[in-house]
Amino acid sequence: MASKLLSKSKYLNGLQCVKLLWMYCNRPGVFPPVDTATQHVFDQGHLVGELAKSLFPEGIDIPAENFIGNINLTRKLLGERKILFEAGLMAGRLYSRIDILKPAGQDQWDIIEVKSSASIKEINIHDVAFQRKVCETSGLKIDRCLLAYINTDYVKHGEIDPGQLLVIEDITGAVQDASEGIDARIAKMLEIMDGAEAPEQPIGKHCLAPYECALRQACWEFLPEDSIFDLRGGKTTQFSLYERGILAIEDIPEDVILNRQQQIQKRCLENGSVHMQHEEIRQFLQKLEYPHYYLDFETINPAVPLYDGTRPYQHIPFQFSLHVLESESGALLHYSYLAEGTSDPRPELLRRLQELLGTHGSIIAYNAGFETGILTELGSMAPEYEPWLTGILERIVDLLTPFSHFYYYNSAQKDSASLKKVLPAVTGIDYSGMTVSNGTDASVLFYKIATGEASAEQAAAIKRDLCEYCALDTEGMAKIVVKLKEITCYNR
Repeated sequence: MASKLLSKSKYLNGLQCVKLLWMYCNRPGVFPPVDTATQHVFDQGHLVGELAKSLFPEGIDIPAENFIGNINLTRKLLGERKILFEAGLMAGRLYSRIDILKPAGQDQWDIIEVKSSASIKEINIHDVAFQRKVCETSGLKIDRCLLAYINTDYVKHGEIDPGQLLVIEDITGAVQDASEGIDARIAKMLEIMDGAEAPEQPIGKHCLAPYECALRQACWEFLPEDSIFDLRGGKTTQFSLYERGILAIEDIPEDVILNRQQQIQKRCLENGSVHMQHEEIRQFLQKLEYPHYYLDFETINPAVPLYDGTRPYQHIPFQFSLHVLESESGALLHYSYLAEGTSDPRPELLRRLQELLGTHGSIIAYNAGFETGILTELGSMAPEYEPWLTGILERIVDLLTPFSHFYYYNSAQKDSASLKKVLPAVTGIDYSGMTVSNGTDASVLFYKIATGEASAEQAAAIKRDLCEYCALDTEGMAKIVVKLKEITCYNR
């Protein structure tokens, strides 16, 4: 049997978890399919990589589809001292592909790693450290190690300017530090890869960082329902309890100090009850003035901006859903906007919104800081709307408040106060059966329309699903308020 190669992705897996490394090498079939959001991140990374190549028009792009062909062509082109894209190097059992390999001086090379992130992360340093190790083991002399990443201050005007979009920073010193002990780590990883069985590895914070492990669900399935990892708050208390052998919230001993929210969680589980602070909920409901405008935005935030006047990763609203209740006894009316085509959706969205929001009444959003941020940026884009938007911001009420403060808590929410958890806990309505059931998928699907990737038929189906999803968000908020009124006998 051919020996398994240690690539940079496997090396990074091994740094996070030795069991993850073994499973990746020996049981690849256990990994779940890449989800929509993760694939979108990969696609954005590829797009940024292509833009980075344009900074070096004399560079040679080495086809990567044929593994051995890529390595052989790389070996040949190294002698020509040209800038190489996707250069593949294999040294013994080590293998890496370099985003950009650039000649430096008489006989040295610079490594340029390209990332679609907005900052340098520790994992990026280890990534490049492994690349440098493979290069040097292959006989190349490496001068500098550089990282190209997104400049979030860049504003698009016309065609994308890669030189402004990307920051290229020298990380040679950090890579040198991260290379300490790399030979021993590599030797250990090769030994683990060749092992007959997966190494024992208890769960820990490494399951969550630098990325949540794809095998977390499988490795954590031994935990009971309502485990200590469902406690509200940070992971320090949770792992401290786990290290003491305490797995269930109900089994937490009295000597453990819990904060107010955690105490409520424990009490609700022990008593099988729902926690409700009627007076605090009533005080919240008193803030709501008719007409009620239940508002929700959906946005895209691509690494490479699509529209003039926008920045990388800026949230651009392409859709809103608005449910309006004029009075206590009125009918709940629904209005919506969903952008068409590939042009900037913001001007028409803003015009439509002004038509519908009226001059008084509460604008109710869930986690309203997001909607507030969107409206504030819309004002910056269109100063003629700014006075009106200032008045709009003063009317916003956050429906998250009674749930984030635990004025209401149902154990079905686990540790979350998100709308996706609160809506079914309070009303029994959920998002099951919907093609689009979360904001991330909504964003990714609309991106296909905005970039022209979706066919007319696909776009029509996407729009239908988006309208159904976004409408449930705002209708759900209205139903939550009705339920809170029933619970507290408000207005009786």
